[in-house]
Amino acid sequence: MIKTDDMTRPYVICHMVMSIDGKVTGDFLYSKNGTDASEAYYDINRRLKGDAFACGRVTMESSFTNGFRPALREFEQMTVPDGDHVAMQHDYYAVSFDTYGKTGWTDSKIHDNDPGYDDCHIIEVLTEKTPAAVLAYYRSIGVSYIFAGEEQIDISLALNKLYKIFGIKKLLLEGGSIINGAFQRAGVIDELSLVTAPMIADRNDKPLFTGTDKCGFELYGAEMLTNGCVWLRYRK
Repeated sequence: MIKTDDMTRPYVICHMVMSIDGKVTGDFLYSKNGTDASEAYYDINRRLKGDAFACGRVTMESSFTNGFRPALREFEQMTVPDGDHVAMQHDYYAVSFDTYGKTGWTDSKIHDNDPGYDDCHIIEVLTEKTPAAVLAYYRSIGVSYIFAGEEQIDISLALNKLYKIFGIKKLLLEGGSIINGAFQRAGVIDELSLVTAPMIADRNDKPLFTGTDKCGFELYGAEMLTNGCVWLRYRK
């Protein structure tokens, strides 16, 4: 296990619910077994207690913003200072990997009934191609943002900034499959925490990772949960 004191990035745990065949989206999540697995997943999320959790834009929209798009016309003529923007320091963060700043936040914090997510301060991870009007809007509602790459997000640079600027030492990576795959290719996933429902998903559902490189992990924990669900833990 990597010690965070020796790192220039957070310790990353990819924490996900999945089917037996490794899918992380789909109707199987709404079955009895799927909801049992999801409840266990949220409980484990609270137990793991990272300094932050991270998702891609699509997952953030489906979970927290319902696809809201702000009106940006009033922000189009505003001048925005160069560089990263730290709106506040907090003890818990929601990190949105969002190449062009399309996530339509309405506030600077997550508001959720689950204490594993509630009151997280939002950090947007962006590229230099993000429109200035988007940056001005995020500033107006108190959202922090950092730049990590010109046209594509540089995962390693983003993690370095999250560690150095916000003091994030443990990050829970929670999907979707595209951002999970990007982290895997960057070689920065230290652990896998997989709550597996005893279900086979639909052929069109999305996998745990998209676009991976071959690598190995060591199984170091397996726990039977309710209704045939299993919690599997792997580490490098």
